[in-house]
Order: sequence, then structure tokens, then C-alpha cells
Amino acid sequence: MSWLGLQRDLREAAALERRRQRELQRQSRIFNARVRTIGVDKDALDTQVKERKIQEAAEKARNEELANEMKQNDKIMCMLEERQKNDIRNVNKAISEFQKNFQKPETRREFDLSDPQALKKDRPARLSDNDPRCTISGLQKFMGEDLNYHQRMKFQKEQLREWSLQQQRDWKNALADQKFADDLYDKNRIELDQKTIEQQRKEEESRRAVCAATKDFNRTQAAELADRKRLEKCQKTKEDMDEISSLLQGDLLSENPEQAVSSFGRHRVITDRWKGMNQDQLMAIRYSQQQQVLEKLRLKEEERQRDAEWDRQSIQAARAHLVLERHQQRQNRERRRALDNVNAELSQEQKSKNIYLKEEAYSNFPTGQYYAQFNTTSR
Repeated sequence: MSWLGLQRDLREAAALERRRQRELQRQSRIFNARVRTIGVDKDALDTQVKERKIQEAAEKARNEELANEMKQNDKIMCMLEERQKNDIRNVNKAISEFQKNFQKPETRREFDLSDPQALKKDRPARLSDNDPRCTISGLQKFMGEDLNYHQRMKFQKEQLREWSLQQQRDWKNALADQKFADDLYDKNRIELDQKTIEQQRKEEESRRAVCAATKDFNRTQAAELADRKRLEKCQKTKEDMDEISSLLQGDLLSENPEQAVSSFGRHRVITDRWKGMNQDQLMAIRYSQQQQVLEKLRLKEEERQRDAEWDRQSIQAARAHLVLERHQQRQNRERRRALDNVNAELSQEQKSKNIYLKEEAYSNFPTGQYYAQFNTTSR
């Protein structure tokens, strides 16, 4: 017989043995009343539970990682929101300070229209004959007698110049305040950016420290494993040498009568060195056998009682299942009878409809002349 044929026979024998073992396992499952009544594969369920726990642990780790990342993002968002709030607060504060210092109500041109102290500040209706507020109807000043023209124009020009200078000063102050606000905003932004960079740097340092600690721990574990292997090898070599020495100097080769006594106790012996038992040992063994027989009978009685109880429960469950199955069969027959009646009615309606369509609706069939009128022109 060739080597290939022997290998093929061995594979076929192994496959046949595997099928035989599977058949025996299936018979043990089918003929076991408890497994058959339960109706589930407990090993498969345990495997699914383990896989589910592993999946939940992986999902929990992934959720924790996502939660840590979300916490980090929330921290950065809080820092950015705090920086934005500080910027808005500083801008509003600068605007309020500017309005308080450079936009007072009394500096406005139209303040005299809404001045609450206008009546107190107002002059009398007439101070003298040369009062410029005197009207024509007062007959104190006539057309063409504008004697204060030059002084009035000079005063107006001076007033315009003062207004222009005031506007320039206001504009310069506004630009300075805006520049101060921008510088303050840039400073705060730089500080927040530096804080963020510092936080990231600390996190990187902590991460590097954890990695370094992990590497050191792994290196230490590897060194300890190498030392342990070396010590185990030395210990094994020493034990081998001790075993050789003990065999050379032991009782086996020297034929010592006490060599049959086991190292686990005098009540145990080494079979290949044993020379027989005494009467006391035989009596102890017989007594132990009698006790084992009684214990086995007791266990068989308990198992018989359990099996009887289990059979009784199985019979009760089977009876209940049979009653439920008969009830379901009666319900199914009733539903089937109702469905048959409905189907009979539908069948009768369908037959009546077909007779109507065949005898009345579709009684006028087209002739050949009707089909010959198509495809006679290019249209």
C-alpha cells in the first residue's frame, strides 16, 4: 500500500470517527429530556453571552474614549467662549468709557434744545438797545444796520474752527480708543492661545510620561521574565541532577523493603514495588467498599426520585401542551371554515363576473376589417 493511499484511508477514518462522535453527541442531546424540553443550546447561549460581554466591554471602552475626547473639546469650547465673552465685555466697556468721557450730553450741538436747565441759563428778553435778539417789530434794529457784521463773522469763523478742532480731537480719541481696544483684544487672545498651547503641551508631556512608564514597565517585565526563565532552567537542571543521584543511591536499586511505601503517605504504595497487603489493610478496604456500595445505593435512590419527579413534571407539561395544541387546532379549524366560506363567496362572485364579462361586456369581438385599417399610411 502506497503512502498516499494510507494517508487517504487515515483521513477517511478520521472523518468517519468525527461523524460518529457528532451523531453520539446529537443522540445525547435528543434523548436527554431536560435539554429536549428546554429547546435551546445552552453552550451556544453561553458563547453568545460571552461575545456580548466582550462587545459591550469594547463598546464601553470606545464610549469612554469618545467621552474623553468630547470632554477635551468641551474644555476648548469653554475656553473659546470665555475668550469671546471677555472680548465682548472689553469692547462694551471701552465703548461705555468712550461715551462717558467723550460723548457727554452737554457737548452735543443740539443739547440746548433738550437742556433741562435751559430756562435757568436763558438770558432776559432784552438786555440793551443793542441786543442782537431784538426783532424788527421792536423798532430797535432796522434793515441795513448790521453794525456787528465783522465781529459776528469773526465769531462764526472762530466757532467753526473750534468745532472742527473738536471733531478732530474726538476722531483722534476715537482712533486711540479703538487701537487700545484692538490691542487689548489681541493681548487677551494671545494669552488664551498661550493657555491653550500650555494645556496641550501638558497633555503631550503627560501622554509621553505614560508611554515612557509603560515602556519601562514592559522592559522590567521582559527582564523579570528572562530572569525567571533562567532560574527555571537552572532549577530544572538541578532537579534533573538530583533525580539522577537519587536513582543511583535510592531504594529501587538497593532493593530496600521500605521502597514500596509512597511519599504521599504510608497508606499509599508503589505498585511495581509492592509485595502485598496485611490483614488489617484488607479489612479496611472491605469496609470502605461496603460504605461505597451503600453510598452508591443512596445516590441511585436519589437519582431515581429526581428522575421520577422530572418525568411527572414532563408528563404534566406534555398534557398542558396537548390541551393547548387541541385548543389551537379547534381555533384553526374554525378560522379555516370561515375562510372557506369567504373563499366560496369570492369564487361565486368571480364566476358571476366572468360570465358577465364573457356574455355581455366582451361579446362584440373585432373583425379582420378592424385590424386591416392600421398601418395603411405613413402616419
